[in-house]
Amino acid sequence: MNIFSLIFDAILYQPMLNFLVWVYIYTNSFGIAVIALTLLIKFVTNPLNEKALESQKAMAEIQPRLKEIQAKHKDNPEKQAQEMMALYKEKKFNPFSGIFLLFIQIPVIWALFNVFKAGIVIDPKYLYPFISLPQNIDPMFLGINLAIPNIWLAIVTGAAQYFQAKTAIPNMPKSDSKDQASQISEMVQKQMIFLLPVITFFVLYNLPAALGLYWLITTVFTIYQQKQIFKKK
Repeated sequence: MNIFSLIFDAILYQPMLNFLVWVYIYTNSFGIAVIALTLLIKFVTNPLNEKALESQKAMAEIQPRLKEIQAKHKDNPEKQAQEMMALYKEKKFNPFSGIFLLFIQIPVIWALFNVFKAGIVIDPKYLYPFISLPQNIDPMFLGINLAIPNIWLAIVTGAAQYFQAKTAIPNMPKSDSKDQASQISEMVQKQMIFLLPVITFFVLYNLPAALGLYWLITTVFTIYQQKQIFKKK
């Protein structure tokens, strides 16, 4: 095991796994343990999530100005790029901030995937000395076996992901510009609304339902955050 794996396990994987087992010991419910871990992760990553959502809101607000610039300088890409950068600077908007924040959260998502990918199989060597491994872990929660894939939970989570993607892109006036870049941007946005739920479904269809439960709760909280942030003037 290399140094990066050791650091990854010590900082992310082990704390998540031990918290999950600790909550299960006191609640005797694997579903509640998954929900508790989800809420903990949401609390820790909330500042990053808020910045990403505020970046989405800022992008939506300057979209009409961007379309004007694209239409005005459609025959002069260099001037178009200059005015777009000037607009970003004026509004203090970084077009790459959302991608940067997403990359920061990838290690957290990967650690969580490693916690759930084997279902309820827990390697005792990763547990802290003060955490004892339960003899039996009941994977059932509300009639769902969280240790194996569940198609219905995958469908519900995919539907929630569709609603989240839909609300992430506020209704904007349709552009009258014939600019090809604008048309491609609008087309990609529309496709992503449908593509993300499909990807979510196929990913969760092959993974333990525990990961689907985490994904569903996270998506619901994200929808709530989006509504709160997008309502701000």
